[in-house]
Amino acid sequence: MKRIKKYISVALNCILLIHFVSCNVNQKTISKMENNINNPMICDTETGVCEMPGNELDSSKVNVDNAKEKRIKIIYFTDPICSSCWGIEPQLRKLKLEYGDYIDIEYHMGGLLKDWSYNSGSISEPKDVAEHWDEVALHYDMPIEGNLWLEDPLHSSYPPSIAFKAAQIQNKQKAIDFLRKIREQVFLQKMNITKWEHISSAANGVGLDLEQFKKDYNGIAEVAFHDDLLLAKKMRVRGFPTLFFVNEEGKQEIMVGFRSYEEFESKILTIYPKAQKEIYDTSHVSLFNSFESLTDKEFSVLSGIERVKAEVVLNKLCDEKWLDKISTKNGNLYFRME
Repeated sequence: MKRIKKYISVALNCILLIHFVSCNVNQKTISKMENNINNPMICDTETGVCEMPGNELDSSKVNVDNAKEKRIKIIYFTDPICSSCWGIEPQLRKLKLEYGDYIDIEYHMGGLLKDWSYNSGSISEPKDVAEHWDEVALHYDMPIEGNLWLEDPLHSSYPPSIAFKAAQIQNKQKAIDFLRKIREQVFLQKMNITKWEHISSAANGVGLDLEQFKKDYNGIAEVAFHDDLLLAKKMRVRGFPTLFFVNEEGKQEIMVGFRSYEEFESKILTIYPKAQKEIYDTSHVSLFNSFESLTDKEFSVLSGIERVKAEVVLNKLCDEKWLDKISTKNGNLYFRME
């Protein structure tokens, strides 16, 4: 517990120094975030950041999950409908395969879209998001169906965020799997993940106890989500994804927005130079044993196969009935045949 308090204290100190070189924060990113702070649904492809409005919550005691401690704590602020966060899934998955022995990623919800009461910029109502999502899908090369916002738009990202906290209370790994499920629902299957039918389906799909999940969702999970919002405010998080890399000695690095895998790896090696990457099996069998589903981009990044060739390999496996897929106009999601 003392070590966890140290991690948070260090991260807070780094935030206070956010405009200084020692924290290595991209100043152009910060500037653009400040200019667009009232529009949570603009995910800027230049900075790779999904913005959010100012947080009016009061600071109070912050609760942080007592995750298994490793040499590097990554405090990750995200949101279920953050398209830039969906964009870094390939990088995070590779990081877990290569540096999983050194890192513990602690997931926190940041509250990207409370409601549609704001009015700012080019996106002021749900229908404006449709075209924007199609644009960022191409930019990140991750499948996203923007038509969700025309057919069954979400009124808020708070309900799925609370649902994540309910899953996290029950089982941390299953919560990560749950977050992946609801992201696949919203980004590829055009499901309104504020609806209980989709939330409960995802919870059931990852093996959560549904009775307990529903009880927590309607109770203590909302408190846990509120604590995440307080932590985000205290750490001055102003967009997603935001990741704090903190080592045992107190050295820290901050990453804001979509970044390449090389930049993720650089953060790890900067605060723990002795880290040795794991050489993992890049075969399709091994990768689909490690992950229930993969996009074209994810398979390319994890297998090391050039992007166009990776898609050929995946479609061949579909033809052989080894894989099945969900197809969208902006890409595909592949999963093992049962």
